[in-house]
Amino acid sequence: MPKQTIERALQHADTNLNASLDRLFQLLRIPSISCEPHYARQCREAASWLAHELSDIGFDASVRATIGNPVVVGHSKQATGPHVLFYGHYDVQPVEPLQEWESQPFEPTLRVQPNGETHIVARGASDDKGQLLTFIEACRAWNATTGSLPVGVSMLFEGEEESGSPSMEAFLDEFEHELLADVMLLCDTSLWNDAVPAITVMFRGLLEEEVRVTCADRDLHSGAYGNAARNPIQVLAELIASLRGRNGEVAIEGFYDNISELDSTVRDELLKLNFDTEQFLGAVGLSQSAGDISYSVMEQLWTRPSCEINGIAGGHCGVGLKTIIPSSAVAKVSFRLVDGQDPERIRSTFRNHIRARTPRDCKVQFAGLTGHPASFIQPRSPYLDCARAALKQEWGCDSVLIGSGGSIPIVNTVKRRLGLQSLPIGFARADNRHHSPNEKYDLYTFQKGIRSWIRILAELSRCTNDRIVSQPEQLGGGQYMNRQ
Repeated sequence: MPKQTIERALQHADTNLNASLDRLFQLLRIPSISCEPHYARQCREAASWLAHELSDIGFDASVRATIGNPVVVGHSKQATGPHVLFYGHYDVQPVEPLQEWESQPFEPTLRVQPNGETHIVARGASDDKGQLLTFIEACRAWNATTGSLPVGVSMLFEGEEESGSPSMEAFLDEFEHELLADVMLLCDTSLWNDAVPAITVMFRGLLEEEVRVTCADRDLHSGAYGNAARNPIQVLAELIASLRGRNGEVAIEGFYDNISELDSTVRDELLKLNFDTEQFLGAVGLSQSAGDISYSVMEQLWTRPSCEINGIAGGHCGVGLKTIIPSSAVAKVSFRLVDGQDPERIRSTFRNHIRARTPRDCKVQFAGLTGHPASFIQPRSPYLDCARAALKQEWGCDSVLIGSGGSIPIVNTVKRRLGLQSLPIGFARADNRHHSPNEKYDLYTFQKGIRSWIRILAELSRCTNDRIVSQPEQLGGGQYMNRQ
């Protein structure tokens, strides 16, 4: 592709940045909170807004109903070259605690910083509406300057990512034939630092459990029954304490069985990063790791599984003191899993661990919540090579391969269901306050994200079949692929 063609698209994006920002503000004003059912109408509104924007730039786009919030699907077909599937999500986290926001969470604000940077502040600014829109705006620039896209593109936007994607499997049962492509792109990840782009090649899996301990058949007077009656809060606290060993390791029997060895290419890339543990922990007011001391903090975050207590409740938690021994206590526990760990096996070993340590006269009940395995992305791929070449053109430096302690279920889902490898390329910064009050997205990285996708699409257009792989069955394989 001629360099001047790419430059025209880049110039169009820069010239029309304010219009792109106006569209982002429109989307940010829609409170599409997926975990709260009374926001279902707003989730439908966000889906309709996205379908309209895709139609406006030449996509065959529609809103598809699911058992939960709708999914947006759009297609722009090209006769030659690879076809990519771009994934994003339009749903957002709740805003509480509201009192900690410096402005209304769904009234986006441009906030100029002392160093001259401008922040876009709103719920969803970075996770994931701002990031999602960088790709749409890149496609807009291509269509405005050339009348078409460099590659075929399908769009998939869901409205339940923040709730564990409960409708996605059923949706794919019906529509996966439409989403076959050569590679999936997504923009729900971060830069390595403010000036260095990254491609995330590891995501930990997620398993969520709720455990309830019940002792007496009702709340008891702590004077009349103290000492004599078991206290479920104390029992639960002791059970929780048993989940960790003295060196910070997870102490569940068999928890570390079957963990896969780290890919040598990824290991070598990670060693080059010089992860700054002191800065990482210091940024949140901490000074030392609480995890397995046998591993560095970077390894603990990206390459090792974890067990965390996300909530605990029991008894009277209101104002003042109510002198009771409560009947029951409950805790929510989550596990981040790595390659080789089966979520259902870990669920079983966790429950067996708890049951074996529950005293007589106590009943333990479990509620199984989300469970999905880790995702590992093959670091040796021509698509990845194309993306890294494009990022270097835009950022003036080599990109890095990183891991993520978090989970993006769709990466594993499309690999399992569609045979697609993914390229997670994000432009968020570490301080963007995802899921927290005053979430923000930097105006600079919003612009750089648009420009990066313009270049990536151009570079992917050169990734022809003779460069991809000699074994077609390893590809996603779909109706949009150019089979010569």
